[in-house]
Amino acid sequence: MTDKSVTTNLADAMAVEFERDLEKDKLPHAEIQKRITRSRERMLGAPVIIILNVDMTDMDVYPDEKRNKAEYLMAVQSIANAGMQMLLAAHAEGLGGVWVCSPLFVQETIQNILDLPKTWEPQGMFFLGHFQDIPEVRERKPLDTVVLRR
Repeated sequence: MTDKSVTTNLADAMAVEFERDLEKDKLPHAEIQKRITRSRERMLGAPVIIILNVDMTDMDVYPDEKRNKAEYLMAVQSIANAGMQMLLAAHAEGLGGVWVCSPLFVQETIQNILDLPKTWEPQGMFFLGHFQDIPEVRERKPLDTVVLRR
């Protein structure tokens, strides 16, 4: 998405559901408004937004729940892998990007606002653009602290 009117409509609709969920969490009103404002600013400030969706239409269907669940998880993992490749490609082009999982909480809303096919299940959303500031490279943990060798 690059159309600001579409992004604004989506941000507004998602904010309504986000507020409802935060109220259920019994957060103070000021904290709810702070989180909603941050969420909207991130969406509205992104020059490009990409929504990643799972579509099970062409996936295998099995007679048992276990394999059907595995097929669904494969599709979700494939979306995540494709998303990571997209972020790496954006980075290679000098762009900044961030993945957010908020679409998982408002799949139907996104489908309706964007007029997506009902078989498309929103999984993640990327905000892409140019860096305002280039972040410092974080110190990495030593490999031996994150790898189990046997």
